[in-house]
Amino acid sequence: MHKRTFVKGMALGLPLTGDALSRWVSRFEHRTPEALASEEDFWKGIRVDYRLTPDYINLENGYYNIIPEETLEALVRHIRDINYQGSHYMRTVQFDNKRAMAERVANLTGCSPEELVITRNTTESLDMIIGGIHWQAGDEAVMAEQDYGSMLRMFRQVADRYGVVNKIVSVPNLPASDDEIVSLYANALTPKTRLLMVSHMINITGQILPVRKICDMARARGVAVMVDGAHTVAHLKFAIPDLGCDYFGSSLHKWLAAPLGTGLLYVRKDRIPGVWPLLPEPDPTITGIGTLNHTGTLPVYTDLSVGAAIDYYLRLGADRKEARLRYLQQYWTVKVRNLPGVEVNTPADPARACGIANVGIKGMKPADLADTLMKRYKIYTVAIDGAGVHGCRITPNVFTLPSELDVLVAALSELGARAV
Repeated sequence: MHKRTFVKGMALGLPLTGDALSRWVSRFEHRTPEALASEEDFWKGIRVDYRLTPDYINLENGYYNIIPEETLEALVRHIRDINYQGSHYMRTVQFDNKRAMAERVANLTGCSPEELVITRNTTESLDMIIGGIHWQAGDEAVMAEQDYGSMLRMFRQVADRYGVVNKIVSVPNLPASDDEIVSLYANALTPKTRLLMVSHMINITGQILPVRKICDMARARGVAVMVDGAHTVAHLKFAIPDLGCDYFGSSLHKWLAAPLGTGLLYVRKDRIPGVWPLLPEPDPTITGIGTLNHTGTLPVYTDLSVGAAIDYYLRLGADRKEARLRYLQQYWTVKVRNLPGVEVNTPADPARACGIANVGIKGMKPADLADTLMKRYKIYTVAIDGAGVHGCRITPNVFTLPSELDVLVAALSELGARAV
């Protein structure tokens, strides 16, 4: 692509696909990720890669991150190609291609391909572990009330089924230190504890927990740790093994911006034999982590499209993306944190949060706040009301503009002033 064509495409708002995105990024390579985080010319260029509705400002990207046009086109191509090949594809190269894609995800997350499979989402991944452990009556499991509801419900099911004792702690929204959080979990462990679940990033507040310190503490006591990383893959830059956990699950349709229905499950190699599969693998030649990945016939084109999502993420740059998401969160939370009537439920320390934050208005129900933000200010969010958190979760994406966050700040200022 010639420079003139490239610039013309930018002016017309055409997506930056393939090499065009790489060339756009290369124009700013002299800037550090931290400096580039506030360079709006760069991020406006990234914004054109997304087809966005003009009807509202989308600040609820934590449930499902809209995928860029390049990834969407790849998904459509895979749908057409697999539909063209039909059963021949499904009976010949389906599984080889899925293993190859799982290897790419393993490389992205820094673990061995022998320890990772592609699933449909975090719930499937972690519920497979909770339900697949060989529980005995009286065994104990430790978790937090701020953990995701699907996993908490699965723990209740194994409690009803096997007599497991669930011990639930509550993580403070604004902790004083890592030690406070580690001690919280440590004090809940006993010689009967079999499994500790911890969120890498709490989904309702965005708080990043000191997972490595928690895992080291638990391992010293002989307790396995399962990490809910639904919101951290392609949000934070890290390697799963560096967390020191035994099990890890994530949803790739969140911050990696892969198509809906893609997730991952990591199981430390020595832990694989101790997990009953959700559905038994009918092929006796499949061993290891593959025994935990049988779910019947699936829309396999979603798995293939993960590759396009990884390509886009790597071209954009992990450091750049994390810095931008943290900048956007800090941009608006700093402005409202001390406003009358406004309550920010996410730590101010940049190391304890990245793109996600939660905010409430004193005396206002979260559902009413979400409804008001949408109807009066055209801002779409999600209400959180429970587990010590009362507010709306705000999750921008790389395409979010500070000017859009200014609308949120103005809305919260107005609503907070009315609350006092």
